[in-house]
Amino acid sequence: MTYRFPLALALLSASMPALAAPALSPYWTDHAVIQRGKPVVVEGRAEPGERISGILGDESSKAVAGSDGHFVLQFKPREASGTPLTLAVGDRQIHDLLVGDVWLCSGQSNMAFMVQQGLNSATEIASSADDGLRLLRVPDGSAVSPQARFSTPAQWNAAAPDTVRDFSAACYFMARELRGTLGVPVGVINSSYGGSQIRVWLTPESGMALYGAGQMDMLRSFGTDELGTVARFAPTWENWYRQHSGGTMPWAKPDSLQWQPVPQISVWNDWKGSPLVDSPIGTVWLRREIELTPAQAQAKSGARLTLGVIDEIDMTWVNGHPVGNTFGWDVERNYDVPARFLKPGKNEIIVAATNTWSTGGFTSPPETLKFTPSGGAAIPLAEGWRYSKAPMPELPPRSPWDTNAGIGVRHNAMVAPLGHVALKGAAWYQGESDVDLPGYRDRMRELFAGWRKQFSPDMRMLVVQLANYGPVQLAPAKSGWADLREEQRQSVLADKNAELVTAIDIGERTDIHPANKQVLGHRLALAAQGIALPEPVEAVRDGDDVRIRFAGVDGKLIAWSGNGPLAFELCGDTQPSCRYAMARMDGTSVLLAGDRKPATRVRYAWADSPVVNAYDDRAMPLPGFELPIGSR
Repeated sequence: MTYRFPLALALLSASMPALAAPALSPYWTDHAVIQRGKPVVVEGRAEPGERISGILGDESSKAVAGSDGHFVLQFKPREASGTPLTLAVGDRQIHDLLVGDVWLCSGQSNMAFMVQQGLNSATEIASSADDGLRLLRVPDGSAVSPQARFSTPAQWNAAAPDTVRDFSAACYFMARELRGTLGVPVGVINSSYGGSQIRVWLTPESGMALYGAGQMDMLRSFGTDELGTVARFAPTWENWYRQHSGGTMPWAKPDSLQWQPVPQISVWNDWKGSPLVDSPIGTVWLRREIELTPAQAQAKSGARLTLGVIDEIDMTWVNGHPVGNTFGWDVERNYDVPARFLKPGKNEIIVAATNTWSTGGFTSPPETLKFTPSGGAAIPLAEGWRYSKAPMPELPPRSPWDTNAGIGVRHNAMVAPLGHVALKGAAWYQGESDVDLPGYRDRMRELFAGWRKQFSPDMRMLVVQLANYGPVQLAPAKSGWADLREEQRQSVLADKNAELVTAIDIGERTDIHPANKQVLGHRLALAAQGIALPEPVEAVRDGDDVRIRFAGVDGKLIAWSGNGPLAFELCGDTQPSCRYAMARMDGTSVLLAGDRKPATRVRYAWADSPVVNAYDDRAMPLPGFELPIGSR
């Protein structure tokens, strides 16, 4: 079989320096698991034109490194085996390789959620030792182009208390059950990052398909021309603000706002008496004037603006010129300011700081903040700041290089280095950060396409439908979380090898990180094996009632703790027409009692944090959904 690798790999190879000896992709360490039944692809880099020999067990393979140094050794498919293999490439040997099933686990904080944070963690960790279950935790990282190495070295390890403790709970519990059920070695790769939007996990090809050449070029240029690229992005940000604020431009005309003194350099949640204490989410303008002498303003190399850490996004200008845009609750802002942006006398530093979650604002010590002309003394910025809350609730556009919302930046650093090894499938738990952002279905389609192109075209995709979280709903209403759950469901329906795994009943309405990952892992393991889970098929008229038919039901549908199921709605064409419906189980169907009002669709669990009680005989819940009402 001949493998053809896309542009992403060319970029990946180019990111590696020339090496004196063959270097393998970071997937290949001691204790790795090889996907059974698939050709074994071992990638690496050597001197251009170097002849490479490899031996896997008793099978040999040869390759010649290309002009970029990239080489591929190919070996025949193997059956599952717990007998350790050795891979030898040149003088390097990789020991204790097993053959079984390998799964990628990815997403945001609920996939990153560790075993030690979950239910019954002490017992789960203490009993975790299993040499046939192998774990690879990908180090956190972000990059504007695909990388050949992780940000720090990573190592496959057998499951044991010291390796399971910090591993993804959902991923581990899924793998543990697969290991026990299938009786073959299982390897799982946890590549996830808290708060990340789906688009940071896209391949360059998927990014190009969704966002176009202009955005992708801006992403690439940020790595070599940060200031110039920020200037290219700034009009997008500025246009957004003008449209949502009624035309104001605080970066150019700061006196158009009403300013209040910043009481202290700290998160604004601690500014006593400020409305930001009770309303910390949104964008806040920060202003600081500095006086520069002619020598300071005309310093040949300009100046350095140091703002410390800002939680969590900033857009920064000096005298109306954009100098920086950064995401990160743990990233220091250090921006170069060219001399052409400065002038003798009064200079304006304007920062639009945006907080999307919890605390916002300055988090570094006050003495960290300073403005340093090249060759001169630093000007302290610990005092003298003023602030003004932006009027709109909407959040600003995110840059292509944003580490949690950029285009493919997590993929480039945390998935691309895995190369083109074969995988059985992937488990995806993400979406909280994409609520209310249009187009999630398109992004999921491209995510699947990118993974299958990189790893295996027949990868099975498991999608966790978001857990219940948020205030209890007393009447039918709009729900961004329900909208996203439906986009997740529709994405799975459009894919021939995907399964929806709902967590809609095991969340916590006051905690976005539910601790019951054992039940979720069990459901993921069932889906991984192709075992059907409950899903709606159609809603049709049945006399005066509406019958909803379900597939994937084991036995019959039952209502826990009640005479009938909760959370079903009948709706007309508008949101105000939706109303709760009386429902009863009928085998593998649910019957909604007609109420003589117009009804064109049905909804179930349509709330951020719905209360549900409909299960099958295995205790598998129904997913949240919306269906049009058809006729027989």
